[in-house]
Amino acid sequence: MNSRLHEKYNKDVIPALQKRFSYASVMAVPRVKKVTVNIGLGEASQNVKLLDTAAQELGQIAGQKPVITRAKKSIANFKIRKGMPIGCMVTLRGERMYEFLDRLSSVVLPRLRDFKGLPPNSFDGRGNYTLGLKDQLVFPEIDYTRVDKIKGMNVTITTSARTDEEGRELLKLLGVPIRA
Repeated sequence: MNSRLHEKYNKDVIPALQKRFSYASVMAVPRVKKVTVNIGLGEASQNVKLLDTAAQELGQIAGQKPVITRAKKSIANFKIRKGMPIGCMVTLRGERMYEFLDRLSSVVLPRLRDFKGLPPNSFDGRGNYTLGLKDQLVFPEIDYTRVDKIKGMNVTITTSARTDEEGRELLKLLGVPIRA
């Protein structure tokens, strides 16, 4: 079964983007490839329990078990050795990705304090968008009575768009609230 956002993409977004950028084929229209949610915890080097709760909360948010990320190299100033667990991430594709994007744009982002839209300059030059959330409590899946520490997270939306303009138009048509 297709999610609400996936059906909207197929019915409304593809024709609109084809008209706007005059693509020859439907296959040339940009699409969302994956959504990556990442929690980096530098303090996990001292307290490993933090990482377990972060992974559990990220699993609740994404609906999929996160993978523990480890340090690529040692950094003495941060007391980090190579191979130490320092965060967790989850990569969403397919229907789970569309479900997450739908929840993000229609439920989570409007719950942010003083939210006026996402900044339009967070594109990377190839049509991919990254946004940072300061705490995990904006997700309705998280029980705030059980939260011991507020953890921020990065959400990266990877698209097949070639330029930022195409990526921006794709995300706007999908309902992601990006400021003009």
